[in-house]
Amino acid sequence: MAASEFSAASIARLHTVFATLAFVSTFVIGCTLHYKKIVKNDVAQYPDEWFPSVSATIGDWYPERNIFQILIALTSGPRFGLVFLQYHLHRTAKSSLPTIVFLFGLIRTLSCGGWVYVTSSDDHDVHDFMMVLYIVCNIPWMLFGTITTPIASTSIRKRRRQVSIAFFATLIPLVYFFVQHKIYRIPGAYTRYSFCEWGLILLDVLYDSITEQEFREAGLRISLGGPTTPESTLNKTLSQTEKNSSKLVQGIPLPPTADKAMTDAVDTALAPSQKTMLTEERVPETSSSTYRCSLSFLSDIYLAYTFWSLLTALIPTLFYFSVWELSIAGTELALFSLVSPVFLSIKFASPTSGVASNTPTMPKFKTLLDLVKTRRGQVLFQTISFIGIAAYAVPSPMGRLLLVAVASMAAMLRQSVLWAGIAQGEEDVGYQAIVTGLGIVIASWTKQANRSNNPIWPFINHKAGGWNKTGLVVGLLALYEYSTRPVPALKPVAQAPTIRQSSSTLLGALPFACLLFSIYNLLGDAGTLVAWSWTGYENGVPRGPLPHLHGSLTIVAMVAGSLLALWSITRQTRNPLSHPLWFAFGAASSYVMYAYRNWPGYLGGLGTATFLMSIIPLIFQKAATAASGTQGQLGVATTYGIAMFVYCIVSVLNVFTVAYAFVPGGVYLRERTDLILVFSTGCLSLAFNIPGLSQALVSRPPSRHLSTKFKNHIRTAFAALSVLTLLTTIYRLPRAPPTPFKPGPKIFTAGIWTVHFGIDNEGHDGQQGMMNLIKDMELDIVGLLETDLNRPAFGHRDLTRLMVEEMNYNVDLGPGPNQHTWGAVLLTKFPIISTKHHLLPSPHGELAPAIEAVLNIYGTEVTVVVSHNGQEEDPLDRELQSTELAKIMAASTRPVLFLGYVVTNPGAQRPHPYGILSNEGNVHDIDIEDADRWCEYIFYRGLYRTSYARLSRGIITDTELQVGQFMTPRHGHNVTDDSYEARYLRSPKEDLPEAHWMPMEYYGSAESGGVNGHFYHVFNTPLYYKLPEGALV
Repeated sequence: MAASEFSAASIARLHTVFATLAFVSTFVIGCTLHYKKIVKNDVAQYPDEWFPSVSATIGDWYPERNIFQILIALTSGPRFGLVFLQYHLHRTAKSSLPTIVFLFGLIRTLSCGGWVYVTSSDDHDVHDFMMVLYIVCNIPWMLFGTITTPIASTSIRKRRRQVSIAFFATLIPLVYFFVQHKIYRIPGAYTRYSFCEWGLILLDVLYDSITEQEFREAGLRISLGGPTTPESTLNKTLSQTEKNSSKLVQGIPLPPTADKAMTDAVDTALAPSQKTMLTEERVPETSSSTYRCSLSFLSDIYLAYTFWSLLTALIPTLFYFSVWELSIAGTELALFSLVSPVFLSIKFASPTSGVASNTPTMPKFKTLLDLVKTRRGQVLFQTISFIGIAAYAVPSPMGRLLLVAVASMAAMLRQSVLWAGIAQGEEDVGYQAIVTGLGIVIASWTKQANRSNNPIWPFINHKAGGWNKTGLVVGLLALYEYSTRPVPALKPVAQAPTIRQSSSTLLGALPFACLLFSIYNLLGDAGTLVAWSWTGYENGVPRGPLPHLHGSLTIVAMVAGSLLALWSITRQTRNPLSHPLWFAFGAASSYVMYAYRNWPGYLGGLGTATFLMSIIPLIFQKAATAASGTQGQLGVATTYGIAMFVYCIVSVLNVFTVAYAFVPGGVYLRERTDLILVFSTGCLSLAFNIPGLSQALVSRPPSRHLSTKFKNHIRTAFAALSVLTLLTTIYRLPRAPPTPFKPGPKIFTAGIWTVHFGIDNEGHDGQQGMMNLIKDMELDIVGLLETDLNRPAFGHRDLTRLMVEEMNYNVDLGPGPNQHTWGAVLLTKFPIISTKHHLLPSPHGELAPAIEAVLNIYGTEVTVVVSHNGQEEDPLDRELQSTELAKIMAASTRPVLFLGYVVTNPGAQRPHPYGILSNEGNVHDIDIEDADRWCEYIFYRGLYRTSYARLSRGIITDTELQVGQFMTPRHGHNVTDDSYEARYLRSPKEDLPEAHWMPMEYYGSAESGGVNGHFYHVFNTPLYYKLPEGALV
């Protein structure tokens, strides 16, 4: 039977026609029949909202929903065909990208069915997830699809590039308006979101329609039915080749059998073409080498991730002791375990006289370096470094610190040799630099996914979301792969000349040290740059980015910088990122980050993130060149030893900028983050080709096998991380606005808690325990103090992240790490109208932060002040700070609630803080008869207080939780009777409605009762108060 044949371009055209018809017809029918219904949403309706979303148009009403689903069903066949045919054209032996595009194309097509046939009215969460998955899959589909388009197809590549850029650009306003609608509930925002959503649909269809041109230019045809012989196929193909010689891409090899199963399936279904016949000349190759290459790459990046996790765990582990001592505790010396590369120059004892030197029982390594650079030595020291991950099982904080210090020593010994490019089989410094960057990005993403805690840190146990056992097992598997990896034969590599001067070691070590410090100091968590730029709310919306919403942008910027780094080291010319102009960009970005706030400051931070990640290979190669200078075996030891010593010193000095009141000589660095930034940036400049500054050292070029062996693996890994960070953010987006715990009776509960930097008494992270108590006490407003952990000393943790995402709070982070305070945070279930940050007068002691917020509490605007004042040792500071707080509260015409750490005796008059706050601030103590207080206080004005409780600290912190329960006067009314007698109508809880009762399970003592060591203490019960007669609430 004769075979029928038709152009594959017709399949692409059919897909375009069906897809366009589906959306256009549904939009027209929906607007005609149900216009006001499909523009309505949970925030607003017509006329505030006047343009329908895609979800409402296609999924809510008959008959448009049914028509749309039928047309999409007709579209599915051509779409699957389009995905298969595009893979057939793009597959090549030199890249796995076409396979990746193919897989994402399948997922994309299946997820389309998810949001089409599970409508928003059926299951809103499933519908949204499928639609988000579809959009996310479009990123690799478009990006890699454009990259894999043959270079000779200039018109097709140009069109795909233009559509892809437009698609990605539209995502920015789409996310912005979605946040405005979903979180801030602004009427009209969903209409703007809908425009972006429809724009994405049109761009999506337009991108896929380009395949019609590609199939036509390639002369791709499909043959149906009839047997074919090799001869007829060859003749037909040669004829087709001559016919389309001006359009076909020349010189692009077809894939080997690495994708053989998929290739055979596609080839069987498609008629032979020029591309098919060219594969007859291919030499088959086994998939084992490709598989092992991929496995080796995954092992390398996981081992890099464990190294970075260990490096960033050391300082928080030792700082536990400094926090409890509030001074230098001596354990800080453990930080200098990172200087272990100096031991690489240690010489082993010579063989005993009279014994042959080649005797197996005698040492065969002259120095420790000789051992570490062998495969056996690398495995040995990597194994020792895993002790740091396993330290989570040690209950003693001191025991954990000792193990982490030993592990850090071993890790630095191994890593220094890898970075120097002298480890056996690991001579590519550029590859090691990129892998290190990947490990850093993975650490940032795992922290984002684990609420700012690295899941394999030794002080993060299972109670705090740790994955220590899993991380250790995966690490051992990666190490096993590394130990059994074939060692490639050494090939001589031509070296660029190195000018050997005595300064070369410093020129390599200083930039290396400051690069590691800068990355950890600024990029230790995706939310750190957000915290640097944060200033609060205005008119009900944030002035800048929020960590849980926009932190993923930091990771995307890090990925962008890493891809720039990859591009720079795979060029055959001199590294273009060593040009002074690129350093100028980095320095300018750092200045904007430091000098500006809100979105401008954060954009400067994103530029800094891109810059720092992009120069990792440049600086690693400078250090490796310095290590291979005139000093022989000492080169690696001195270069990396000096580098890590400088890293330790800068890290300590960085702590002094905020802890100046507790360390000798700290006054000289008080609030001088600018000096730290200038010094670190200045040291980075030594790695750039700045005339007259850094010409004493010329970097050796990286070996070029990276470009062919791992380039695609690296691109794929970075693309996957970009997708994962965006998916993590989207998954954690709140599904509804925050709601108070007791909206019915209009009761709200507020608490103040000094959380001691989130480190519990056992040296573990305390977020989970904090959240459990806050949730049980049903706190609608929470003031948390000592919370600014976006510093290396605390591991760049965010104590609000878990509660914001799990309990759906609005949050004000307070003054950021560049404001040099210990931190204050406001969490609230009520809408935040505005906030203002204050740095209270602190001439002698620590800088005191305060947050002044206006909240909409059941329709009444209430001023809430959260403050952390100075210590007992600085009476002048406390007096000035209390005076400033009193002015803030006295100036407010609204009801006032004060939650603060004050350090004063109850009833003490000026100059003591209590008298200043209560008298000059015109506020009432929550219970003036509670004489057993010192640090934490709650004051109020213009509210009805109905309950007051104090809960023991348990093991979470060193300070109790104080809780007050309040009611606002009826809207438009004030407190009817504010006298002492009216405020102190004490009552047993049984005389009050049950809604006022605090949780019963927290009755107990230190011996029994309570929950997790928390119980009502001092009074052994909450105190309750009746409303005064005639109170209107």
